[in-house]
Amino acid sequence: MPSLDDQWFTEVFQDEGTAFSLKVTRKLHEEQTPYQHAEIYETETFGNLMVLDGCVMLSSRDNFLYHEMMAHPALFTHRNPRRVAIIGGGDCGTLREVLRHPDVEEVWQVDIDERVTRLSETWFPELCEANEDPRAHFFFGDGVAWIKDAVPDRFDVIIIDSTDPVGPAEGLFSAEFYRDCHVALGDSGILVQQSESPLLHTRSIIQSMHRDMREAGLSHVHTLPFPQPVYPTGWWSCTLASHDNPLVYFREEDAAERPFVTRYYNESIHRGALAQPQFMRDQLEG
Repeated sequence: MPSLDDQWFTEVFQDEGTAFSLKVTRKLHEEQTPYQHAEIYETETFGNLMVLDGCVMLSSRDNFLYHEMMAHPALFTHRNPRRVAIIGGGDCGTLREVLRHPDVEEVWQVDIDERVTRLSETWFPELCEANEDPRAHFFFGDGVAWIKDAVPDRFDVIIIDSTDPVGPAEGLFSAEFYRDCHVALGDSGILVQQSESPLLHTRSIIQSMHRDMREAGLSHVHTLPFPQPVYPTGWWSCTLASHDNPLVYFREEDAAERPFVTRYYNESIHRGALAQPQFMRDQLEG
């Protein structure tokens, strides 16, 4: 539940007894899309801010943390990623990071709300700089149905760049959906799903995500925490899953010699993110 006075945008997490605020200079845009209420603010220190249904989605200043960690650990863990699907990700930041990999041949971005992409093109153009790449393909519609209809073994990596598990995104957090992803990936592919805050959601979301992914036939599951200041607690995570790939090994030399610039991700960050805090290990293995 958000609040706004003359100077501050505040997202209140009522159930957790906490809140996050940014000082704003003006509202840039507001509209009701067919699926959600979208707002764009100019902030004093975090650049532009996108808010959907009252929830902070991204800021210009810190989105690179999330987008790099959603893309690069999975792509450097897969032996030879060529074909990638992104379910959600309408702001196009994850798409941009995936397309930095020169060996990727094809990326499909599937998001239910086209207006999020169009708003990003206007207010976050730096995230959309790869949208005209000939390897990029867009489908605006139901990602759950799109994956169910995908040809088996079609993709090497599937990235679930979703909002919180409520409303239109709820179906993206289920064993049935992960099973359809497993079919579309085959046994050698890698699935990655944004998995909320380790501090708030290890028991309520991450633990059940691990269980559902394993139930879907994905034998190896591992959660990687990373910082994300504009999200609840400032600490976020992504969860990788695969049938054949143990996920604790990755192409470290390739990551170290990556032919593109990153701001957060590198081989040491990847290696460090594989080390889980003890409370997470206890809760996920207990």
